[in-house]
Amino acid sequence: MSNKITIRNEKATDNKQVEAIIRKCFWNLYIPGANEHYLAHIMRGHEDFIPELDFVIELDGEIIGNIMYTRAKLVNENGKEKDILTFGPVCILPEHQRKGYGKKLIEYSFKRAIELGYDLVVIFGNPGNYVCHGFKSSKKYNVSLEDGIYPTAMLVKELKANALEAGKWVYHESSVFSIDEQAAVVFDDALEPMEKKHMPSQEEFYIYSHSTIE
Repeated sequence: MSNKITIRNEKATDNKQVEAIIRKCFWNLYIPGANEHYLAHIMRGHEDFIPELDFVIELDGEIIGNIMYTRAKLVNENGKEKDILTFGPVCILPEHQRKGYGKKLIEYSFKRAIELGYDLVVIFGNPGNYVCHGFKSSKKYNVSLEDGIYPTAMLVKELKANALEAGKWVYHESSVFSIDEQAAVVFDDALEPMEKKHMPSQEEFYIYSHSTIE
């Protein structure tokens, strides 16, 4: 194999394959089963979805991962709004992980985001996976949730220096992330059965998703 890497926009004909890859990558990772593939399925039709930042990465012509972006916003104490980005799902097939492909995909997407005029990204993720990409704790940027909490997993990256003005900001994510859990189950039930298991990674996710920074 030549190990030729190609990053391109997802096509409509890729949708089912991409959803299958997302399902495989996230299955039993955070919960027994997964719903990220359902999120991808409904995200493409949502008003906050950004098709120009929907990418797949190919290895020798075969899709091995993807990243999808949606619009979000920050609002400061004076009511000023700032349009920003968030990404997810983002994944690389397990057999191709830890080979630099995810880094290539994420960094490529950052360059395209800058070209489209965006300068800030806020995500929820394991800090260990994202500080290498320049993400920092939301507390360092004074970006909180509406209740004033700074989740450990909420991370911020400036795509351009000094992209965020000083002051306190509140993060508002897209409504697409408010998943109908029953609809997700129905969607998954129509796919090839996969065994749901309790895995150690789920406890790690629970700890990160329920912890905050004071």
